[in-house]
Amino acid sequence: MDRMLYVAMSGAKQTALAQAVNSNNLANANTTGFREDLAAFRSMPVFGPGSPTRVYAMTENPGVNLESGAIQATGRDLDMAIQGNGWLAVQAPDGQEAYTRAGNLHIESGGLLVTGSGHP
Repeated sequence: MDRMLYVAMSGAKQTALAQAVNSNNLANANTTGFREDLAAFRSMPVFGPGSPTRVYAMTENPGVNLESGAIQATGRDLDMAIQGNGWLAVQAPDGQEAYTRAGNLHIESGGLLVTGSGHP
């Protein structure tokens, strides 16, 4: 296979990844406590004989946007909003500690305080 095709496909792969990240961000734009995924790419030169002008595309520090979103008043007594850098510690399904900024809380029939997604 021509190496030029491999180089071109590295760019296509990164473009498809960026499209998937953007699609996920759009699909969850109204999800309480959702954090936007970030995607950044850079060019990496190819070294070796016969390829002085070729570059690969590679992921550069993908991450999550941790800025606070708009606070929405719900009128519910158990709903809360976190301002600043705090997180709410919850119990993940596997029993481990997890963190969220979604403050849509309610009390289950057994009296347990849980998040909107059911995490105690």
